[in-house]
Amino acid sequence: MNRLLIKSPDIVQKTIERLHGDFERRIAASPPGQCPVDLSASFLRLCHSQSCGKCTPCRVGLGQLQILIDDILNMDTESDMADLELLERTAEAISVSADCAIGTEAAKMILRSIKGYKDDFESHIKNHTCTESIRSDAQPVPCVAMCPAGVDVPGYVALLKAGRYDDAVRLIRKDNPFLTVCALICEHPCEARCRRTLMDSPVNIRGLKRFAVDNCGDVPVPEKMDDTGKKIAVIGGGPSGLSAAYYLSIMGHKVTIFEKRSQLGGMLRYGIPNYRLPRERLQWDIDAILSTGVECKLGCDISSAETIEEIRSNYDATYISIGSHNAKSLGIPGEYAKGVIAAVEMLRAIGDDAMPDFKDKTVLVIGGGNVAMDVARTAKRLGASEVIIVYRRRRDDMTALPDEIGGAIAEGCKLLQLKAPSRIETDKQGRVKALWVKPQIAGKADKSGRPAPMDASADEEKISCDIIISAIGQATDIVFFEEYGIPVFRGNIRAESSSVVDKVSGTYAGGDCVTGPSTVIKAVAAGKVAAANIDAYLGFNHEITVDVDIPLPDLADHVPSGRVEMKERYDRQRGSDFNEVEYGMTYEEAMQEAARCLRCDYYGFGAFRGGRKTKW
Repeated sequence: MNRLLIKSPDIVQKTIERLHGDFERRIAASPPGQCPVDLSASFLRLCHSQSCGKCTPCRVGLGQLQILIDDILNMDTESDMADLELLERTAEAISVSADCAIGTEAAKMILRSIKGYKDDFESHIKNHTCTESIRSDAQPVPCVAMCPAGVDVPGYVALLKAGRYDDAVRLIRKDNPFLTVCALICEHPCEARCRRTLMDSPVNIRGLKRFAVDNCGDVPVPEKMDDTGKKIAVIGGGPSGLSAAYYLSIMGHKVTIFEKRSQLGGMLRYGIPNYRLPRERLQWDIDAILSTGVECKLGCDISSAETIEEIRSNYDATYISIGSHNAKSLGIPGEYAKGVIAAVEMLRAIGDDAMPDFKDKTVLVIGGGNVAMDVARTAKRLGASEVIIVYRRRRDDMTALPDEIGGAIAEGCKLLQLKAPSRIETDKQGRVKALWVKPQIAGKADKSGRPAPMDASADEEKISCDIIISAIGQATDIVFFEEYGIPVFRGNIRAESSSVVDKVSGTYAGGDCVTGPSTVIKAVAAGKVAAANIDAYLGFNHEITVDVDIPLPDLADHVPSGRVEMKERYDRQRGSDFNEVEYGMTYEEAMQEAARCLRCDYYGFGAFRGGRKTKW
């Protein structure tokens, strides 16, 4: 008789493992608009099924939590607020008494649920239904719901598949005038909940958008509506200000943009390198916006409260979209030494074609966001002999997109993780000589959910260098706006979700100057919201629409298939110039990828609610 055997998974275990993968994909594809209480109940059942049964809090307690939540959800059962209190007390008891993470973390999940959406629990108890916000947005088209600007993704994918590229562009412009920019650099949140994930992987929506803009003709913007006689000032010519100007101009208003820099585009021009966003591609979008009749005053620095008052007194409404262009301080000794450069200042200079000379220099980049990756890859292209990215957290905790991190490393940049800058050493002439860093360890999770770095017991380390680029964040220049009386909160302009600025009539604000540094699609969405609400404030109700017929879906069966990924130039080749890194899809690839779309706009619950939004 054999004492030991080599264990291998049987058919049951293999099936369970596959079901685990299916479940993971289902969670990943979970769209907004779901009942959060029902979702919590489902998660709890899964957690309870994982219990080994050894300890009572987990074996019995999780079952009791399940009964309590089911009673709250059951329309035939009368519940009251005492049930919710009992649910919370029971979860608290389990969280501190269960033997292992199976029980404690399941209970903590319920506690987070009660804290995060208590109103939803109360609505089910008192009204036997979800809150109004959930009911009104029940089971939306995931990609459209996840896009901040609400772009009709299934619509333009269907148009692209039919070869109607111009119509696809027209449909996108209804909600987003920066379609080329977003086709190249958008972080594509629309893909995050794509229902195709239930089968294999999300549709490459950004790639398909790029195929449309790469293959369309000269698509004119919509005709302007009748002149309203109203004048609107837009302070700031970045993506948010330009988006607002575009829609307001189409509505028939006279729009003037006041831009501090010599060119329009904001951080799109002065913050994103040419290898990611070629200037001519950016200009294509800007020219389309200006073709609606938008007037621009470049080199106009709003540098006093008097200037703000003059603008407001001469215009019927004002939209503030100044972005976040100031660099944040490192806060360490030596940060003002010669050779220490702020990332935003470096990229701003490059935006005006003033290229710094990094030839044969060792460049350190401090930071872990997309801007840090941009300046690191740019420094490599400017001739730096060595580029080292210094980050106080782990690579997994970086806020930069994984593709950007991978791109920087592929092009020869080095990454030092868990190194916190402590001081900058200089030579006798006051120039940068080295950066001293304190080794870190990953500690407990902070509010962001990432492990917070903590000083390790190891000694400080010296990293010799010639140039240090600080890329630790950006701030908003709000001094004069605050002096004027514009409300400010935590370094940004305070505005409502409608973009309205309280206590200053006819004034709106949006984009990075309100939210802090964010994505281009969120800036576009802010401009769209501001345009609609400024139009209403002026006494109008203009509708932005487009007369494009969307093709019906094919009645073909969908089977699992591979996702078409975007290709890039060979890393060693691309790291030496500023030519575009990414290739667009071929016709064959685009048609294959477009065919993967499940047409949730047609087959989903949204079809029962009137289908897509054809106007706003």
